Amino acid sequence: MSDPADIVRIAAKGDGLTGDGRHVAGAVPGDRVAPDGTITPGPNHAAPPCPHFGPCGGCQLQHADDTVLAEFVRDRVLNAASGQGIEPGEVLPVHLSPPASRRRAGLHALRTARGAVIGFREGGSHRIVDMKACPVLREELSALVPALRSFIAAHGGKGGIEARMTLADQGVDLALTNMPLDSLAATEAALDFARDHGLARLSIDQGYGAETVWEPDPVTVTLSGIPVALSPGSFLQATEDAEARMAADAGAWIDDAAIVADLFAGLGTFAFSLLASGPANRKVLGVEADRAAHLAFKAAGGRTGGRALALHRDLFRAPLQAGELARFDAVLLDPPRAGAKAQVAEISASAVPRVCYVSCNPSSWARDAARLVEGGFSLTKLRPVGQFRWSTHVELVSLFERA
Repeated sequence: MSDPADIVRIAAKGDGLTGDGRHVAGAVPGDRVAPDGTITPGPNHAAPPCPHFGPCGGCQLQHADDTVLAEFVRDRVLNAASGQGIEPGEVLPVHLSPPASRRRAGLHALRTARGAVIGFREGGSHRIVDMKACPVLREELSALVPALRSFIAAHGGKGGIEARMTLADQGVDLALTNMPLDSLAATEAALDFARDHGLARLSIDQGYGAETVWEPDPVTVTLSGIPVALSPGSFLQATEDAEARMAADAGAWIDDAAIVADLFAGLGTFAFSLLASGPANRKVLGVEADRAAHLAFKAAGGRTGGRALALHRDLFRAPLQAGELARFDAVLLDPPRAGAKAQVAEISASAVPRVCYVSCNPSSWARDAARLVEGGFSLTKLRPVGQFRWSTHVELVSLFERA
């Protein structure tokens, strides 16, 4: 019989890992595991705050305290960099989003013979964990769940329903997919639900795309003091605190650059922040492929006196070329999870002196970072970010400078 083993770190998917490489579900560094699998909690083992922890696939690390969470986030980022042979110059403290800070969430729902269930799915399963509480969501979102459950129980159709909730300036923006409004009574009930619960907007996709059925006032999200139109499904950073941390880092690192390109700009989260924090003569070109996001950014940019410029362009198929990049003093990019392989190749071949790279995927970021280093850049600053608290999803903000 083997001896008890100590957990030394957390693996990528959330299991505890012993020194000899054994995976132990539900264990964190400092715990001890007996030969029969019994876990003796160590000083960093926390009591999960959610009654659904375990079955619910939304969180994997509620049994870890903040020290372990920060180490996990930091190690994921540094290991990705190390795997590409990259050594960062300065690693800043990990930023962890606090509980009850998520302002957007995608839930699954299903009408049943007894009513309806709504929540996140179980890990590795299509089974829905019926949400009674959620310590990661903003109160405005979690407070809507019981009423939404009742609405779906009364008017939901066959099959699964997707519910996307986003906290906008005017309240909760709710988008439902596969939710039929096949009668006047159902339509009136949807309007009553939206009005009674003060929704900013209710949009419903019955198989032909999202249709807005309730929107008393145009829905916006304020970014660095500028209200920007928020179309259904628009991307928004999951928490305001992580957004603020990454934007502050980007502003400090880009420093006094006068002409900046914000690539994969979305609604302008970083572009408007750079205008607010930078020199008065700064101009930012926001490049985005999604048409709705591009138009929202372009319209909001009109309030900046010509300092925010918009370009509609698919940077995967048509990246800005090295020659086009020559006019910029700095580049910021925040690509999707796949990274920005083609665009990074052009940046690497350009004369741009400074690049701020925000990423939601350490693996694709590390691949792109290696290409930048090959092109003469050095990774001078790096901050790991745990925006999705208690999950294994890790983000980061980084600065590359020419040697």
